[in-house]
Amino acid sequence: MFNEMMQINQHVIVVGGGASGMMAAITARKHGAKVTLLERNPRVGKKILATGNGRCNYTNIKTDVCCYQGNNPQFAQEALTLFDAAKTIEFFEKLGIAHKIEDLGKVFPRSDQASSVLDVLLYELQSLSVEILCDAYVVEIRKKKGSFIVKLKEGKTLYGDRVILTSGGKAMPSSGSDGNGYQLVQELGHTLTPIFPGLVQLKLSGNFFKQIEGVKFVGTAEVIQQEKGTAKDRGDILFGNYGVSGPPILQISRKAGEMLQKNQEAQLKLSIIDDLSKAHLTKLLTKRFRNSGAKTISFSLVGLINKRLIPVILKESGIKDLNVPAATISLHEAEKIAGLLTDWRFMITGTKGWPHAQVTAGGINTQEIDPESMESKIVPGLFFAGEIIDIDGMCGGFNLQWAWSSGFVAGRQAAIQ
Repeated sequence: MFNEMMQINQHVIVVGGGASGMMAAITARKHGAKVTLLERNPRVGKKILATGNGRCNYTNIKTDVCCYQGNNPQFAQEALTLFDAAKTIEFFEKLGIAHKIEDLGKVFPRSDQASSVLDVLLYELQSLSVEILCDAYVVEIRKKKGSFIVKLKEGKTLYGDRVILTSGGKAMPSSGSDGNGYQLVQELGHTLTPIFPGLVQLKLSGNFFKQIEGVKFVGTAEVIQQEKGTAKDRGDILFGNYGVSGPPILQISRKAGEMLQKNQEAQLKLSIIDDLSKAHLTKLLTKRFRNSGAKTISFSLVGLINKRLIPVILKESGIKDLNVPAATISLHEAEKIAGLLTDWRFMITGTKGWPHAQVTAGGINTQEIDPESMESKIVPGLFFAGEIIDIDGMCGGFNLQWAWSSGFVAGRQAAIQ
């Protein structure tokens, strides 16, 4: 399984049995270290099972540092280069995961089962004789005379030469992510950038969302700051009773959350019809209304937009009587309707909470970590990987790729340094 001649008897303790933790443990063991993997849950890899809607979008062939965010996204470059998407695919192919590439470069196992990814990782950990301790909640990490002392809630104490902290953030607390790792690193002298939910739904101002809950459309969403667009994406957008969700919303939510953290005003621009200009749509509507005969303004829009949106759009454009003949609608009123359909503005009042977030934005300040080794610049022998660091990716397999890349680097360096 690995070269016995590389055995250097370094004891590496990995705190956190998620994607980055398992990768770090496997890599450290393959580079000769004795490895103990600590997981607070009854089993490792719980969060992996929920990724990709249960299919596990485990990487993306279009991975690039531009797909990541944080106070210093460039920090991720070194790890992403050392262990890129191609190496991730090769790593899992060797473990038995045949891959397939879907839209936008997303990579899935051919089995379409996240459980198969977890199964092969567990098999590898066991084959390499990595000691796995579950229900192991770490309450303290200290360094004394060159060694690390790791205390568990149950009272047990472990001693190691190196520690890799991969305890994740606060997203999806049902998976065991409660932010405990942040307290551990702060006690060791590290600082955090502000943390907030990432890849999450947006809450919007408005009293009509219950009326249109469940309505979905293909359009464009954009975060607006002082009349300038700051983040934009296109795809399936879904109205909820709180605001909006859907892949484009998740992609731009990081920027919205960042602005709200700074108490800055954030607006959302929705383009329900995004392939026509306001002027072009106004002409189309004017002709449509003129040719509608005895149809009401409400019925005249059937076939153009979702029927459940019609009453809301009309009322928001100032038309109170939904049964007025379409032919009586003025040019000014048609312009207002076209304006809403191409540029509907909302105040962003917040995001959904941690249980709904796919990732944590913010984390350990990257200035305090060596990007080439993932080692702490404050506590020698302490390494980090994954979501606990102030690096988060877009939807599409980028966050798992960061977990594999940073876990690989941390595991290798912890074993050989």
